[in-house]
Amino acid sequence: MQNIIFWFRNDLRLRDNEAFLEASKAGNVVPVYVFDTRYFEKNFLGFKRTGIFRTKFLIEAVEDLRKNLREKGSDLIVRVGHAEDIIAQIATDLDASAVFASKEVTQDETTIEALLSKQLKPLNIDIDLIWSATLYHARDLPFQINFLPKIFTDFKKKIEQSTRVRKTFDVPAQLSEVQGIDPGNIPTYQDLGFESTPVTDTRAVFDFTGGETEGLKRLHEYLWKKDLLKNYKETRNGLIGADYSSKLSPWLSLGCLSPRTIYEEVKKYEAERIANESTYWLIFELLWRDYFYFVALKSGTRMFKASGIKNDLMKQWSRNKPAFETWVKGETGVPFIDANMREIQLTGYMSNRGRQNVASYLAKDLGIDWTWGAAYFESTLIDYDVCINWGNWNYIAGVGNDPQEGRKFDIEQQAGFYDPKQEYVKLWLGENVHS
Repeated sequence: MQNIIFWFRNDLRLRDNEAFLEASKAGNVVPVYVFDTRYFEKNFLGFKRTGIFRTKFLIEAVEDLRKNLREKGSDLIVRVGHAEDIIAQIATDLDASAVFASKEVTQDETTIEALLSKQLKPLNIDIDLIWSATLYHARDLPFQINFLPKIFTDFKKKIEQSTRVRKTFDVPAQLSEVQGIDPGNIPTYQDLGFESTPVTDTRAVFDFTGGETEGLKRLHEYLWKKDLLKNYKETRNGLIGADYSSKLSPWLSLGCLSPRTIYEEVKKYEAERIANESTYWLIFELLWRDYFYFVALKSGTRMFKASGIKNDLMKQWSRNKPAFETWVKGETGVPFIDANMREIQLTGYMSNRGRQNVASYLAKDLGIDWTWGAAYFESTLIDYDVCINWGNWNYIAGVGNDPQEGRKFDIEQQAGFYDPKQEYVKLWLGENVHS
């Protein structure tokens, strides 16, 4: 049988991984993961593109994937470098007939796909990229991508009326043994350019551990063991603790869990326990996630420019570095903003409510270039997802898909409503806080 290279990317799972399943059917599948050094370089603001908390989660996810592949009789080849060079070299060395991978949508990722394709072409090696990131498949959209509705509500209506969610794919039963290549070691933090290892803050909402095993465990725990889904809509704007929200986003962001796996589990929960507004709300948020993926597909590089998806060149943004630094450090003097910024700095996580407020404050109150905030989140967030992060920042900065042009959060009012006793602020800033 022919060797087939499978290049794992942001799909670090075996369950519901169509691209991997197809590769395993096509021949002797050789699974590969590359820690691409470009994602560990510093960005234009001096932040590492992948910070310490996301790196920890990624390393754990790759370790778990290797363990799960070994249990199926296979292995995971791990390398550090530029993905296109490494994949092309392995394909050459193993005389592979094809490379399979999941399709990505944003510029950096699609550039790497194109570079790999260019190297494989003269070798007569096919590259097969399979869509697997969203709840609804891109081919099932009831419109061409150029006609993607400008507003989420219109997108939701159209897609819910005329499209079905495809069924999940099973895990391959048995995989062929990987031969003729050294599996390689999973890199250390030092290998990836970090001087230290991550420190766990005792105030962190959750002890996130990367990998499909942990992702499925959290899904089961949140829905079935703790029965928390039935009240999700009421609790989702919480700020403290593990259970105010599902906390599934880190596993979704690296593809340790697929959105369809979550969807099927929610549908099962609705059939066996209760179906209400809360249970629907988790699906509603998976729809938002889809929307930002399709927005990224449609808008291309505009998503990453200060003028945004709307290409609004009239908006002027400040590039005041000292003011930006106070926001990053949580030293603005606005307690609710500062508490949230300390949490993300020390744990790599922040509630959805917090994210909206700190983003609005940076873009609307300080008037600072929102792309700086998006780049900081890219570095810091454990659950960073390129489409969702940049889509949300576009939205809040008023250059994206928000129908309410001048929407701005009243931070004091938000703090009063969501943290009335200042428990959250005191947790992160200490007792001596004055509003």
